[in-house]
Amino acid sequence: MKKAALHNLGCKVNAYETEAMQQLLENAGYEIVPFNQNADIYVINTCAVTNMADRKSRQMIHRAKKLNPNAIVVAAGCYVQTKEAAGLVDRMADIVIGNNKKHELIRLIEQYEKTGRKTVEVCDINREKQEYEPLSLVRTAEHTRAFIKVQDGCDQFCSYCIIPFARGRVRSRALSQVLGEVETLAASGYQEIVLTGIHLSSYGKDNGESLLGLIQKVHEIDGISRIRLGSIEPRIVTEDFARQLAALPKVCPHFHLSLQSGCDSVLERMNRRYRTAEYAAGCGLLRKYFVQPAITTDVIVGFPGETEEEFRVTKEYLERIHFYEMHIFKYSARDGTRAAAMEGQIPEPVKAARSASLLALADQMSKSFRDAYLGQRVTALLEEPMFYEGVRYMTGYTPEYIRVAIRTEESGANRFVTGQIARQLVGDIYLLVEF
Repeated sequence: MKKAALHNLGCKVNAYETEAMQQLLENAGYEIVPFNQNADIYVINTCAVTNMADRKSRQMIHRAKKLNPNAIVVAAGCYVQTKEAAGLVDRMADIVIGNNKKHELIRLIEQYEKTGRKTVEVCDINREKQEYEPLSLVRTAEHTRAFIKVQDGCDQFCSYCIIPFARGRVRSRALSQVLGEVETLAASGYQEIVLTGIHLSSYGKDNGESLLGLIQKVHEIDGISRIRLGSIEPRIVTEDFARQLAALPKVCPHFHLSLQSGCDSVLERMNRRYRTAEYAAGCGLLRKYFVQPAITTDVIVGFPGETEEEFRVTKEYLERIHFYEMHIFKYSARDGTRAAAMEGQIPEPVKAARSASLLALADQMSKSFRDAYLGQRVTALLEEPMFYEGVRYMTGYTPEYIRVAIRTEESGANRFVTGQIARQLVGDIYLLVEF
């Protein structure tokens, strides 16, 4: 039996697509092995969101060739889709597969085995009309939570972002296909579903559906106990959206609202479609309709032209909103974007200092949010065992995505427990005393 190994870089959408490609290989008779082992096929699903992601993508392609010089190396995804990358990767990989072509994996491998000719299968994703790519899952690597890709592409064209050029325009998955996949996963025992996409808020823009309608339909499926959302845009959070979402008890009060900056002048240069007052209003609506919701976000520091005053305004804004978690990114110039050509590029030491300042704030706010749940009764979905100071625990997450641990000798994965959050146990894990 031939062996295949896969490595994923990047976002949850990439992770979903990597798992879908793995299942294509399994269905074709391949044995899946860890990436650091000898294999006949190596598949690297690349990322292009930052310069670091570019570099890691190249490194993993080179590593695959070193692991087995005779293996077929497949480079797929966003990095190979970006400008001039396909030609570069073609010199390192045997098969290059762009976005919206990953479902062709098995055909392209078989073609290479017959002809020995290197293959580049990359469409002009921005000029040719694209349909939603037919990839799906019947199981996931996680045992309790399943990520479901429902949308691809982005029409926003933020000035710093290469992703619209790598992923193309918005394409929504048919509602019936999403529901069918969720039903299959529910029948396999998955109790928590995470709806994700490149620009999730745009779901339905091209096919007459809506994100809220999709959530309502998923809510009706038996066996699904929890629904989480991937990153959403603040403008989708209207009074009606928040009210109807709160009427669905399976929806977890855990929302990732993309921000990027807490300063309006920076948001304007970023070509973001909202301003800080609108963003704050969306957070207020979520807090109006949900009890103690966990609100998380992304922030870019060191965007071109960001002054000390603009950074100060951003930091004070973040303190006022008070997030559960913040993902802090130092601005990374991407060739082909407007921001890369802007004046006032910020030196790396300044970006590093600003990043460190916000990371410290993020840690402080995250602990404050978790501590607010001390003594409260919560329900957690258990996922995996953990040993701490010689004691066996099972860990899991509350609906707000607070990680908790209960002391037990049972495996008990994929079951709900109810208890009281007693104290911080270790790191960001809190002790749950079961009722």
